[in-house]
Amino acid sequence: MRHDKGAALAITPVSRETEQKLQGIVDNLVRWQKIKNLVGPSTLDEVWLRHIADSLQIAAAAPDAKVWADFGSGAGFPGLVIAATLVGLPDARVYLVESNDRKCAFLRETARLLGLPVTVHAERIEDVANRLPPVDIVTARALAPLNDLLEMTEPLLAKGAIALFPKGQDLANELTEAAKCWKIKALELPSLTDPKARILRVEKAERLSGDHDDRD
Repeated sequence: MRHDKGAALAITPVSRETEQKLQGIVDNLVRWQKIKNLVGPSTLDEVWLRHIADSLQIAAAAPDAKVWADFGSGAGFPGLVIAATLVGLPDARVYLVESNDRKCAFLRETARLLGLPVTVHAERIEDVANRLPPVDIVTARALAPLNDLLEMTEPLLAKGAIALFPKGQDLANELTEAAKCWKIKALELPSLTDPKARILRVEKAERLSGDHDDRD
């Protein structure tokens, strides 16, 4: 895991203070993982590359953003990692939305131990999205196809948020499907951790006329 950490930070360098926070996230994850299955066991030995660096590159894609929403936060990737980069920044906040109580307990304890600017919502996304305040960025990692992500994040996009969605090699097909329901203004950013992956930056997404009625 030590080599894994060095490789990850070579890809996505951070300050010493942020590195200490990230180490705290990893240490607490390892403790919890022994009792609760928070991440795939096969990824734990590569946690810095598979989860930390992959999350840091999302934060780096919006370096001026101070208020984030992370949907389907799971074990805190990317939400906790993004929060670690924002420590000490005035008015910074990351809203973590996760319906699994076990994972929410981990998110809350980790944020408390490390002093991260986090608010955890132990709710379903559709129940909380309309109540969240305006955010700079909304993200979701390994949660759902693009069409569903746009549906989930529409309330925040309508308030001016930009979405950052890490996606795999099937992105082209997801864009094709989403274009049947949405008019999308988006940019594909290269992934620093996987040459086949991309980060999709969605600046606007408008539902095509008539699509809302078909869904009701």
